[in-house]
Amino acid sequence: MRYLRKRLEDVRVVEYSPEQDGKVFFGAWVEIENESGEIKKFRVVGYDEIYGRNDYISIDSPMARALLKKKVGDEAVVQTPGGEMLWWINEIFYKK
Repeated sequence: MRYLRKRLEDVRVVEYSPEQDGKVFFGAWVEIENESGEIKKFRVVGYDEIYGRNDYISIDSPMARALLKKKVGDEAVVQTPGGEMLWWINEIFYKK
């Protein structure tokens, strides 16, 4: 309860904005693909929204940071413990 009370002080609703269309920002659903054809689909959210979800990634993660402000067709280089990974953005959408 203490954790939740403390978090409520910082909670902020991020409204969808038409300027976000076509680019990756907070709340976006993104589909990406790498050179070997592996496809991933996830939503960029706050770290405390991820619990129990494997289709959400934190806005603070290396993947999300590499994708921010990118458009469909752009490539993103993601730093991983195993080295750099190259991903292409196939789709971006926001559920309204």
